[in-house]
Amino acid sequence: MARESLLIATLVELADNLVDNYDVIDVLTVLSDRCVETIDVDAAGVMLASPGGELQFVASSSESMRVLELFQIQADEGPCVDCYRSGEAIVNYDLTEHDDRWPLFTPRALAQGFRAVHSLPMRLRGRTIGALNLFRTHQGPLGVDDVAAAQGLADVATIAILQHQSSLDSRALNEQLSNALNSRIIIEQAKGMISQATNCDMDEAFGRLRAHARNHNEGLTGVATRIVEGKLATNEVDFPLPPKLTK
Repeated sequence: MARESLLIATLVELADNLVDNYDVIDVLTVLSDRCVETIDVDAAGVMLASPGGELQFVASSSESMRVLELFQIQADEGPCVDCYRSGEAIVNYDLTEHDDRWPLFTPRALAQGFRAVHSLPMRLRGRTIGALNLFRTHQGPLGVDDVAAAQGLADVATIAILQHQSSLDSRALNEQLSNALNSRIIIEQAKGMISQATNCDMDEAFGRLRAHARNHNEGLTGVATRIVEGKLATNEVDFPLPPKLTK
C-alpha cells in the first residue's frame, strides 16, 4: 500500500476507534504501529501525563521500545521527557554524536540498537498531554514530510483524547486519562500471563491480545481484564491473522 493511502487508512482507523467508551490505549497503539509503517522510523512509543503531571508509559510498537520508555520515566531524562516539559519538538537528534544531554538515557538507547531519536508533542490549544517518541536504528535526518506526517498523526490522536466528547469536563477528562494509565497495568499483566502460558515473547503476546480484541469487537482493556480475572483462558486468546500478500 502506498504511503499516502496508508496514512489515509490510519486516519480512518483512528476515527473508527472513537466510539462510545473507546479505549485510549487502542487509539495510541494504532498510532505507534502506523508511525512505524508509514514513516522512516523503526520504533514508536507514546507517553501521557497523569492528572498530577507525571509522565506515564501508555503504548509502543514493540517490547524493546516499552522498556526504553519506562527507563526514561525512571531516569527522568530523555527526549520524551524534554519534549513534554517544553512542548517543543525534538527532531533528528543523533545519539552517536551527543552524549551530554541525556547521560543515562543515551547509552541505554544505543545499547538497544537505536541511533537517532525524535519526539513530538501531543498538544492542543496550548495544552500538552504527552509526547510521541520515534526511534531509528540508522543515522541520517528524518525528512520534512515524515516529520509533518508524524506530527499530524499525533495531533489527530490528541484531538481524539481531548475532544471525544465536547461536553467532557476537566474532571471527567482527568478520570479518563487516569483510567487509561491504570489500564496499561492490566494489559501488562495479561501479556505476561499469555507469554508464560504459551511460551511466546511479549510482542507476540500483545499481538494475540490485540487480535482477540479486534476479532471479538472488544477493547484491549476489557480482554486483558477478563484474562487477569480468569474469565478468559490464555490458550483461548486468538492468534493474529497472517498479513495479506500483495501483488
